[in-house]
Amino acid sequence: MLNLYETSSSSDEENDLLANIFQNRRKEKRIRERVNHMEYWDEEEFFIRFRLTKDSVRQLLDIIVETLETATNRNAAITPITQLLLALRYYATGSMLIVVGDFCGVHKSTASRMVKKVSEAIASLRNRFINFPQDPHEIDRICTKFYEIARFPRVIGTIDCTHIKIQSPGGDQAENFRNRKGYYSFNVQTICDGNLCIRDIVARWPGSSHDQTIFNASSIKAKFDRGDMQNKVLLGDSGYGLSRYLITPLPNPILPQEILFQEALLRTRYVVERSYGVWKRRFPILSLGIKLDYTRVQAVIVACAVLHNIAVLNGENEPPLDRAIRDNFLQGIQEANIPNGLGNEINENGANYKKETECISNIVQV
Repeated sequence: MLNLYETSSSSDEENDLLANIFQNRRKEKRIRERVNHMEYWDEEEFFIRFRLTKDSVRQLLDIIVETLETATNRNAAITPITQLLLALRYYATGSMLIVVGDFCGVHKSTASRMVKKVSEAIASLRNRFINFPQDPHEIDRICTKFYEIARFPRVIGTIDCTHIKIQSPGGDQAENFRNRKGYYSFNVQTICDGNLCIRDIVARWPGSSHDQTIFNASSIKAKFDRGDMQNKVLLGDSGYGLSRYLITPLPNPILPQEILFQEALLRTRYVVERSYGVWKRRFPILSLGIKLDYTRVQAVIVACAVLHNIAVLNGENEPPLDRAIRDNFLQGIQEANIPNGLGNEINENGANYKKETECISNIVQV
C-alpha cells in the first residue's frame, strides 16, 4: 500500500535540494563597460570630476605605473590609468565605494582594493613631494614670500592641525578618535609655505589628541630643537605653547606695538587656514569623511596631501567650493579666531601694512 506521507516527504526533500542548488549557484561573471575617461571628457569636465588636470594625472601615472601594473592582461585586467582615476574619483566625491565602482565599471570589492593600492602608491611619494626646505636659497624665498604678506620676518612656515572625519573605528580604542566636536577623526598636523604647499604632515594621531602633543612628538620639533633651522620661526595659534621658534598670538594686546605684532601674525598665520580650505575643496573626501577602515585612512590623507602639492607645483586652478565644504571651512575660520572679513581683505603684497617693521622684529627676537 502506498504511503502518502513518505511520498510527500521525499518530494519536499527534492524541492529543498533543488532550491539550495539554485541559491548557491555562482553568478555569471559580467564584464562591465569601462569608459576611457581621459578621452571622453574635455579638460574642464575632467578637472571637475577628478580635481586634477589631465597633464598632472599623466605625470603622476608615469611615476607610479609600475606599482599599479598587473601581472597579466588576461581576464579583463584593470589598467593602471583606470585604477588611478578610480581613486581620484573617490577622493573627489567621498561617496560609497559601490558608487565609485559603478562609475569606473568595476565591482565594489575591486574598487576597495584599488583605492587601497593607489593610495599607498601615491603616499609612498611623500618624501618626493612633501619636504621641509633645506637649501638656503629656498628658505630665503619662503621667508620672503611670508614677509610680503604682512611684513613678519623670518617665517619659514605656518603650523596648525585639522580634523579629518572618519567612521567609527570600533573596538576598545574607538573613543580615542572622538574629538572635541563629537565626531570620530584623525587630528592631522601640517606646516605650509606661502604658496599653500604642504611642507610637513603628521597624520597618525587620533582626534582626541591635542595639537601641542602632536607637535611635541613630531620630527620637525626635534629639527628646530637641534637648531637646524637657525633663527627661522613657525607661526601657530594659541593652541601651541610659545617658544623661541614657535610664535603664537599675544593673549591681550594693548600697546600699539603689540597690536601691530598681533595683526601681522594673524594675517601671516592665516595662510595655513587657507591651505586647509583649498586642500579640502580640492579633495572633498577630507571634509565629508573617509568611509574606510581606519587602518587605511592614513594612506588616503597623505595621498591627498601629495596630490595637493602636485597641483600647487603645476599651478592648477582651485576647484569650485561646494556648500558642505564651505560651511566646514567657515567654521574652522571662526574657531581659529581670525578677524572677521580677513579672508576677503588680505592683500598678499602687504602694501596696506607698511608700518614700523622694527618693532615686529624686536618682539620676535625676544
